[in-house]
Amino acid sequence: MSHMLLHLHSSWEVDQAILPGKDGKAVVRFGHDRDPTCMKMDKVLYSIEKVQYFAVIFLVDITKVPDFNKMYELYDPCSIMFFSRNNYYSGVFANTS
Repeated sequence: MSHMLLHLHSSWEVDQAILPGKDGKAVVRFGHDRDPTCMKMDKVLYSIEKVQYFAVIFLVDITKVPDFNKMYELYDPCSIMFFSRNNYYSGVFANTS
């Protein structure tokens, strides 16, 4: 399902997606397209992508775009973050198994 969702391929693209001044909100899944947990999450994100109106959904490969790994403490294979005007919500959902 990951091929059906928008991918961000650089830190600049991530910054542009969560830029302050943009009215929209962004949901960003950090991880790997081939990771089983990410594959399950991508399926869920794809299923809501057409009916959601509150945010745009993006995927970021944490190996190809490692710039945010330390900043957001992305140590789990699959992490979801919610952004609004370059600020992220304090609840970060990650795989803990």
